[in-house]
Amino acid sequence: MGRKPQQKNCLNGCLVSNRKFIFLKISGFSFMRNTDKLYYPLAESIQSILPIVDEFIIALGKGDEDDRTEQIILSLNSDKIKIIHTEWNLGNHQGGTEYAKQTDIAKAACSGDWLFYIQSDEVIHERYLETIQKYCAYYIDKPEVEGFAFHYKHFFGDYDHYVECHSWYAEEIRIVRNNPFIHSWKDAQSFRIIHEAEVQNYYQKKNTRRLKAVLIPAEVYHYGWVRPPQSMQSKSLVMDKAYHDPAKVDREYSIKSLYYDYGDMQALEIFNDTHPKVMQSFITKFNWKAQLNYTKGHKPNRKLMKHEQMKYKIFTWIEKKILKKRILAYRNFTKLKDSLVSSNSKF
Repeated sequence: MGRKPQQKNCLNGCLVSNRKFIFLKISGFSFMRNTDKLYYPLAESIQSILPIVDEFIIALGKGDEDDRTEQIILSLNSDKIKIIHTEWNLGNHQGGTEYAKQTDIAKAACSGDWLFYIQSDEVIHERYLETIQKYCAYYIDKPEVEGFAFHYKHFFGDYDHYVECHSWYAEEIRIVRNNPFIHSWKDAQSFRIIHEAEVQNYYQKKNTRRLKAVLIPAEVYHYGWVRPPQSMQSKSLVMDKAYHDPAKVDREYSIKSLYYDYGDMQALEIFNDTHPKVMQSFITKFNWKAQLNYTKGHKPNRKLMKHEQMKYKIFTWIEKKILKKRILAYRNFTKLKDSLVSSNSKF
């Protein structure tokens, strides 16, 4: 049986197998603050899913006077976009949970059947949009499916290299049902069922559970580690203050370089595919190649990240070359069997 539309003006409809034409509403949502100032591809992120959502809700925190985030959002000139102005608790340094609170504010304002969460450094390739619509339509009447997880590609340093390592998450939930008990989790990386009207501790495990989700054949392109070295260092400073005491963080950064050292670029995977079309203009701003080090064995002037440490390199090599799969990998969802076979899947 076909599902009756909630609203006559729903944009999304899809014929799945031999089922009737199904109408559904998809909401996009995100949170932002000083996003343009910190060199996020925020417009590109929004535009990448705007064609398949009926609304896009943004919890926009009050930022610095020289930040242009709101102007960039408004310049997209879309009546789908709705801004909720918020005030961040800048004194909240509990493991990045202010990000989760802001995510929940945006989520609560969504009216769709499915809610598509995308962070401002994440972009969806246009080739996946139809697949995403089909999955949303096919599973709308299957309540056991509480969300959809995506594969991830983490770009690093430039747009031609990415990290593929056991220490970096390979999958994450980005679409959830419109359920008030589904809340942002920890530092807004994922979601969980939390049976509380107002979450007090986003790191709590008691009285929470993982979502039951289908891993769909689509990728999130994550550009959070592709910025000019000075912008990357500034962003790292801001992020660290969301997790730790700001005074201590300032003291630590006062003796650091003004420029982030991306390390040995030759140790990364080479990207031979295409970027989303919406990213083309943003990518043309890439002008820091001379500040990157493509010399094999280069040691960065900072503490090594996990993917640069020998034990993780060895573990990753074993997974890729011998086991041909990941083991003991982080996963904050219960993976359900996918009963919808996508002919366009490459995974």
